Amino acid sequence: MNDILQQLHQIDKDITLAINSAHCNMSDFVWQALSHEATWAVLYVIVALFLFRNLGWKRALISIAAIGLTILVCDQFSNFTKDYFERLRPCWDKDMVSKGLVILEGKGGRYGFFSAHAANALGFAICSSVAFRSDRRRRYRIYGALIILWAVSVGMSRVFVGKHFFGDVMTGLVIGLAAGYVFGRAARYIMKRSGLEPVLK
Repeated sequence: MNDILQQLHQIDKDITLAINSAHCNMSDFVWQALSHEATWAVLYVIVALFLFRNLGWKRALISIAAIGLTILVCDQFSNFTKDYFERLRPCWDKDMVSKGLVILEGKGGRYGFFSAHAANALGFAICSSVAFRSDRRRRYRIYGALIILWAVSVGMSRVFVGKHFFGDVMTGLVIGLAAGYVFGRAARYIMKRSGLEPVLK
Protein backbone atom coordinates (compact mmCIF):
# COMPACT_ATOMS: atom_id res chain seq x y z
CA MET A 1 0.00 0.00 0.00
CA ASN A 2 2.81 2.39 0.90
CA ASP A 3 4.48 1.68 -2.45
CA ILE A 4 1.27 2.60 -4.29
CA LEU A 5 0.92 5.82 -2.31
CA GLN A 6 4.54 6.71 -3.01
CA GLN A 7 4.01 6.08 -6.73
CA LEU A 8 0.89 8.26 -6.74
CA HIS A 9 2.75 10.99 -4.87
CA GLN A 10 5.58 10.85 -7.41
CA ILE A 11 3.11 11.13 -10.29
CA ASP A 12 1.52 14.11 -8.53
CA LYS A 13 4.94 15.73 -8.16
CA ASP A 14 5.75 15.18 -11.84
CA ILE A 15 2.43 16.69 -12.97
CA THR A 16 2.91 19.63 -10.61
CA LEU A 17 6.39 20.36 -11.95
CA ALA A 18 5.16 20.10 -15.55
CA ILE A 19 2.38 22.64 -14.90
CA ASN A 20 4.52 24.90 -12.73
CA SER A 21 7.27 25.10 -15.35
CA ALA A 22 4.98 26.83 -17.90
CA HIS A 23 5.84 30.45 -17.15
CA CYS A 24 6.09 33.82 -18.85
CA ASN A 25 5.90 37.36 -17.47
CA MET A 26 2.27 37.93 -18.48
CA SER A 27 0.98 34.58 -17.26
CA ASP A 28 2.83 34.94 -13.97
CA PHE A 29 0.98 38.20 -13.29
CA VAL A 30 -2.37 36.59 -14.11
CA TRP A 31 -1.75 33.52 -11.93
CA GLN A 32 -0.58 35.64 -9.02
CA ALA A 33 -3.65 37.86 -9.31
CA LEU A 34 -5.96 34.83 -9.34
CA SER A 35 -4.13 33.34 -6.37
CA HIS A 36 -4.71 36.37 -4.11
CA GLU A 37 -8.05 36.18 -2.29
CA ALA A 38 -8.27 39.97 -2.15
CA THR A 39 -8.83 40.07 -5.92
CA TRP A 40 -11.96 37.96 -5.47
CA ALA A 41 -13.72 40.59 -3.37
CA VAL A 42 -15.01 42.58 -6.34
CA LEU A 43 -16.46 39.43 -7.91
CA TYR A 44 -18.17 38.47 -4.65
CA VAL A 45 -19.76 41.91 -4.36
CA ILE A 46 -20.97 41.89 -7.97
CA VAL A 47 -22.54 38.44 -7.61
CA ALA A 48 -24.20 39.46 -4.34
CA LEU A 49 -25.67 42.57 -5.97
CA PHE A 50 -27.09 40.49 -8.82
CA LEU A 51 -28.56 38.01 -6.35
CA PHE A 52 -30.44 40.87 -4.64
CA ARG A 53 -31.45 42.35 -7.98
CA ASN A 54 -32.67 39.14 -9.60
CA LEU A 55 -33.98 37.08 -6.66
CA GLY A 56 -35.26 39.68 -4.23
CA TRP A 57 -33.77 40.38 -0.82
CA LYS A 58 -35.20 37.34 1.02
CA ARG A 59 -33.97 34.77 -1.50
CA ALA A 60 -30.70 36.66 -1.85
CA LEU A 61 -30.02 36.60 1.89
CA ILE A 62 -30.69 32.86 2.07
CA SER A 63 -28.43 32.30 -0.94
CA ILE A 64 -25.62 34.45 0.48
CA ALA A 65 -25.88 32.61 3.81
CA ALA A 66 -25.52 29.31 1.91
CA ILE A 67 -22.49 30.62 0.05
CA GLY A 68 -20.96 31.81 3.33
CA LEU A 69 -21.49 28.39 4.93
CA THR A 70 -19.98 26.70 1.87
CA ILE A 71 -16.81 28.75 2.15
CA LEU A 72 -16.65 28.33 5.94
CA VAL A 73 -16.98 24.54 5.76
CA CYS A 74 -14.46 24.23 2.93
CA ASP A 75 -11.99 26.46 4.73
CA GLN A 76 -12.24 24.75 8.11
CA PHE A 77 -12.16 21.25 6.62
CA SER A 78 -9.04 22.22 4.70
CA ASN A 79 -7.38 23.43 7.90
CA PHE A 80 -8.24 20.11 9.57
CA THR A 81 -6.86 17.96 6.75
CA LYS A 82 -3.67 20.03 6.50
CA ASP A 83 -2.93 19.46 10.19
CA TYR A 84 -4.00 15.80 10.02
CA PHE A 85 -2.10 14.65 6.92
CA GLU A 86 0.85 17.07 7.26
CA ARG A 87 1.65 16.91 3.56
CA LEU A 88 4.27 19.51 2.73
CA ARG A 89 3.48 22.21 0.21
CA PRO A 90 5.71 21.90 -2.88
CA CYS A 91 7.47 25.13 -1.92
CA TRP A 92 8.57 23.44 1.34
CA ASP A 93 9.54 20.19 -0.42
CA LYS A 94 13.32 20.23 -0.95
CA ASP A 95 13.07 17.70 -3.77
CA MET A 96 10.57 19.88 -5.66
CA VAL A 97 12.68 23.01 -5.16
CA SER A 98 15.83 21.20 -6.30
CA LYS A 99 14.04 20.16 -9.50
CA GLY A 100 13.29 23.77 -10.42
CA LEU A 101 9.93 24.53 -8.82
CA VAL A 102 9.06 28.18 -9.50
CA ILE A 103 7.83 29.98 -6.37
CA LEU A 104 5.99 33.23 -7.06
CA GLU A 105 4.65 33.89 -3.55
CA GLY A 106 5.74 33.60 0.05
CA LYS A 107 5.80 30.01 1.27
CA GLY A 108 3.06 30.38 3.88
CA GLY A 109 2.19 27.42 6.10
CA ARG A 110 4.14 24.19 5.68
CA TYR A 111 1.21 21.92 4.86
CA GLY A 112 -1.06 22.08 1.83
CA PHE A 113 -3.48 19.16 1.56
CA PHE A 114 -5.98 20.17 0.38
CA SER A 115 -6.24 23.57 -1.34
CA ALA A 116 -8.75 25.80 0.43
CA HIS A 117 -8.46 28.29 -2.46
CA ALA A 118 -9.69 25.67 -4.92
CA ALA A 119 -12.46 24.45 -2.62
CA ASN A 120 -13.68 27.93 -1.72
CA ALA A 121 -13.67 29.14 -5.32
CA LEU A 122 -15.57 26.19 -6.79
CA GLY A 123 -17.88 26.03 -3.76
CA PHE A 124 -18.79 29.66 -4.37
CA ALA A 125 -19.24 29.03 -8.10
CA ILE A 126 -21.52 26.03 -7.68
CA CYS A 127 -23.55 27.44 -4.80
CA SER A 128 -24.16 30.76 -6.55
CA SER A 129 -25.08 28.95 -9.79
CA VAL A 130 -27.67 26.87 -7.92
CA ALA A 131 -29.00 30.03 -6.28
CA PHE A 132 -29.50 31.80 -9.59
CA ARG A 133 -31.67 28.93 -10.76
CA SER A 134 -34.36 30.31 -8.47
CA ASP A 135 -34.82 32.94 -11.18
CA ARG A 136 -36.60 31.02 -13.92
CA ARG A 137 -36.74 34.04 -16.19
CA ARG A 138 -33.17 33.37 -17.30
CA ARG A 139 -31.01 30.29 -17.76
CA TYR A 140 -27.67 31.66 -16.48
CA ARG A 141 -25.73 29.15 -18.57
CA ILE A 142 -23.07 31.67 -19.52
CA TYR A 143 -22.67 32.70 -15.88
CA GLY A 144 -22.37 29.07 -14.81
CA ALA A 145 -19.73 28.30 -17.43
CA LEU A 146 -17.67 31.44 -16.74
CA ILE A 147 -17.80 31.22 -12.94
CA ILE A 148 -16.73 27.56 -13.00
CA LEU A 149 -13.90 28.40 -15.41
CA TRP A 150 -12.83 31.16 -13.01
CA ALA A 151 -12.94 28.77 -10.05
CA VAL A 152 -10.84 26.12 -11.80
CA SER A 153 -8.36 28.82 -12.85
CA VAL A 154 -8.08 29.97 -9.24
CA GLY A 155 -7.30 26.41 -8.21
CA MET A 156 -4.69 25.94 -10.93
CA SER A 157 -3.08 29.26 -10.02
CA ARG A 158 -1.98 27.64 -6.76
CA VAL A 159 0.10 25.14 -8.74
CA PHE A 160 1.64 27.89 -10.87
CA VAL A 161 2.70 29.96 -7.85
CA GLY A 162 4.25 26.90 -6.17
CA LYS A 163 1.92 26.69 -3.18
CA HIS A 164 0.06 23.43 -3.94
CA PHE A 165 0.48 20.12 -5.64
CA PHE A 166 -1.87 19.29 -8.50
CA GLY A 167 -3.52 16.65 -6.28
CA ASP A 168 -4.18 19.25 -3.56
CA VAL A 169 -6.05 21.36 -6.08
CA MET A 170 -8.05 18.48 -7.57
CA THR A 171 -9.12 17.36 -4.09
CA GLY A 172 -10.08 20.92 -3.21
CA LEU A 173 -12.20 21.22 -6.36
CA VAL A 174 -14.06 18.01 -5.52
CA ILE A 175 -14.71 19.20 -1.95
CA GLY A 176 -15.87 22.59 -3.22
CA LEU A 177 -18.16 20.99 -5.80
CA ALA A 178 -19.81 18.80 -3.16
CA ALA A 179 -20.15 21.54 -0.54
CA GLY A 180 -21.43 24.12 -3.02
CA TYR A 181 -24.08 21.77 -4.37
CA VAL A 182 -25.23 20.59 -0.93
CA PHE A 183 -25.55 24.07 0.56
CA GLY A 184 -27.01 25.45 -2.67
CA ARG A 185 -29.72 22.80 -2.68
CA ALA A 186 -30.31 23.33 1.04
CA ALA A 187 -30.91 27.03 0.35
CA ARG A 188 -33.42 26.17 -2.38
CA TYR A 189 -35.18 23.80 0.03
CA ILE A 190 -35.38 26.49 2.72
CA MET A 191 -36.84 28.93 0.19
CA LYS A 192 -39.48 26.39 -0.76
CA ARG A 193 -40.35 25.59 2.86
CA SER A 194 -40.56 29.32 3.59
CA GLY A 195 -43.08 29.83 0.81
CA LEU A 196 -40.63 31.71 -1.39
CA GLU A 197 -41.58 30.50 -4.83
CA PRO A 198 -39.06 30.77 -7.69
CA VAL A 199 -39.05 33.97 -9.72
CA LEU A 200 -41.11 32.92 -12.75
CA LYS A 201 -41.25 34.09 -16.35
